[in-house]
Amino acid sequence: MSVSLNLTPQQEIAADIAIELDKTRQPQYGRYLDELDPGQVFEHPRGFTFDTGNMLDFARTYMQTNPLYLNTQYARAHGFSDLPASPQMVFNVTLSLGVQNDSEKAIANLGYYQVEFLRPVYPGDTLRAFTKVLERKDRGADKPGIARIRTVSVNQDDRVVLQYERKIMVAWRGDRLPTTPAADVAVAFPGEDAPVVDLPLNNCQYAPGLTGPNTYFEDFSPGDIIVHANGRTITEEHMALTYMVGNSHPLHFDRVFSSGLSGKMSGEPIVYGGLVFAWLEGLASRDVSEHAVWELGFTEGYHTQPAFAGDTVGALTRILSVEDVPAAADCGVVTMQLIGVKNISAAAALEKHGADLFLKEDSKRALGKDKITDKIFEIERRLLIKRRPC
Repeated sequence: MSVSLNLTPQQEIAADIAIELDKTRQPQYGRYLDELDPGQVFEHPRGFTFDTGNMLDFARTYMQTNPLYLNTQYARAHGFSDLPASPQMVFNVTLSLGVQNDSEKAIANLGYYQVEFLRPVYPGDTLRAFTKVLERKDRGADKPGIARIRTVSVNQDDRVVLQYERKIMVAWRGDRLPTTPAADVAVAFPGEDAPVVDLPLNNCQYAPGLTGPNTYFEDFSPGDIIVHANGRTITEEHMALTYMVGNSHPLHFDRVFSSGLSGKMSGEPIVYGGLVFAWLEGLASRDVSEHAVWELGFTEGYHTQPAFAGDTVGALTRILSVEDVPAAADCGVVTMQLIGVKNISAAAALEKHGADLFLKEDSKRALGKDKITDKIFEIERRLLIKRRPC
């Protein structure tokens, strides 16, 4: 169908139309706890088309040093059909697509679990995201509850590229306006119960001078602690960057909204946690992931303190295990713990807090220890990393 309209000069008519305040509407997005029913499925709006420009912008903004996300020739030499998007970008976009339906009313994001990257995303690929409510925990009528959700993103061929779970803290609606109903979902909820990573890898040592000499699989041993030298000061740029990945939670870019909250959340907009995670991963990348050929996933990740414009973040990594991979003899799997700190250098944080820096903050009370206010993030991640060439 084609449409052809003859435009006539537009006349101003607002003054002639009666103002009817009883017809006012106030659309609301996100969901309160009582609007998140276990089993409920959302297909998230808009979708997101990746292109080389926004992929390179993301990799550079978040200080990625792995040429896999910066150098098309390097990526193709390793078997990829084109430059792949950074898995961190895929994660941020997928999470952000879901905010309008599942967490725009959330008080806090409580954690990331079983995040699995199954396939590359290339320029021209378009992702859609789906979320299923798995569980709703009621902590009493006067307290926010906790919803556990599962989110999956698929490409234009309906193949799963990412899946994960997270927990969000959400208040009851009470006498507040109900949220706008979500669209009906006409397809089955996607996801893979026995996920298999599908990578087009080959054994390649393309231009080895493009990467450092000390980040191959053999360079990591369990127990190693790596203090990443640089920090990154976050400015008010974070508000624009939040919407560049599609996150619509006003807490991150609406000062009227954030300053109108009560308690410790009130004040300046809080930096969207996905951006903080991306910066921490980037700060660590030249020390741990320059030779990574894939981010297999991460789990048990928590934002332990919020970040604001003006904060400077830093990172440390602790190596937890190294594993051979029979199916990929030229690579190995390295599992590591990524720790984020703020307004203190990573080296100073390690000197100040020692081993306590690597203890999970939620376990501190049972251990008779205080939580660390300098610490803002903790997560475990697994990388597939190339072995040193013979």
